Amino acid sequence: MEQEIKPLSGFLALTISLILLVLGFYYFAQFNTSLWYLALAIFMFITSLFLMKGLMIIQPNHSRVLNFFGKYVGTVKENGLFFINPFYSTFKISLRAQNLQGQQLKVNDKMGNPIEIGAVIVWKVGDTYKAAYEVADYDEYVNKQSEAAIRHLAVSFPYDNLEDEKADITLREGGDKVNQILENELTERLAPAGIVILEARLSHLAYAPEIAGAMLQRQQATAIVAARTKIVEGAVGMVDLALKKLSAENIVDLDDEKKAAMVSNLMVVLCGEKAATPILNAGTLYQ
Repeated sequence: MEQEIKPLSGFLALTISLILLVLGFYYFAQFNTSLWYLALAIFMFITSLFLMKGLMIIQPNHSRVLNFFGKYVGTVKENGLFFINPFYSTFKISLRAQNLQGQQLKVNDKMGNPIEIGAVIVWKVGDTYKAAYEVADYDEYVNKQSEAAIRHLAVSFPYDNLEDEKADITLREGGDKVNQILENELTERLAPAGIVILEARLSHLAYAPEIAGAMLQRQQATAIVAARTKIVEGAVGMVDLALKKLSAENIVDLDDEKKAAMVSNLMVVLCGEKAATPILNAGTLYQ
């Protein structure tokens, strides 16, 4: 598991290193008078370089994973100049939030229809130990697992409810529910790498080009049928209301034949796509 540590400040080590470096040059210039000066200069050069190797600078929202001959030592997340054991090896890991704009994938939905789907994923490293040691390359791991999660989401739900009218969730109308399902699956898949998912949303969703035209016509036909059904229901109600009003107020007495003709005319007028052209009857009702 991740273990955060705080190393020593690096300013003192930097100061000592610079002083040793200056003294090393001074004694190196004096080595003609004595070989001890040369030995002392070499010692100071080596000590100065040794101290400089232990210096490290950590930028904001970055970290360093420390390793000592194959053993995990800890993680430094605080930014600044620090001094660590020069024998430590370090591994840089960014803690900043990163966007993953995956390519548009062509998959089949739950009903077998080919669709195109894409997502935007915002993530960051939450556990540096897992990111460094549990997976070979956490960036590649995020890319592959994100693609797998998006594909699994696509095959788990229908694109819309045209073929599956009982579907509670569809990709097109699921909205926040679909995004939440995707986010939960990504969190589960990327947990072994210590990745935290901040947000996951579908950025592209459409039928594949080879069936897009047919599906559009089907959607239009369904919309037309639904609209005509509403029109017919309203027209029947209006006709029924008109007959009841005429009968209740004794405006005109219609037999069954005339009622049938009136119903037919009213239905044509109310359900027609174009405005009806009236024809005035100058005779009686039976002419």
